[in-house]
Amino acid sequence: MKIEFLESAQTELDQAFEWYEAQQKDLGVQFLNEFDAAIRRIATYPESYILIEKNVRRCLVKRFPYGILYGIDADKIIVIAVAHLHRKPDYWIDRA
Repeated sequence: MKIEFLESAQTELDQAFEWYEAQQKDLGVQFLNEFDAAIRRIATYPESYILIEKNVRRCLVKRFPYGILYGIDADKIIVIAVAHLHRKPDYWIDRA
């Protein structure tokens, strides 16, 4: 399945990478590797993750406190947010 990111979700991913990379060399790369693994799981089993809002599912990123919030359209997956799970819950609701 094709995967698309909302611009705001891509910005969140970029900011998370930069923050982790600033904390420790290659930690940002480790974050991206775990994020990529989560995206591959979503692409393989898009409907297997918890439905947290109408038409919005969440897949957790291993080792990092992030969730990938996404919706499923007819032939694509749309990433709505790359959300830090310990900050501002439901800030992304208006994007859905």
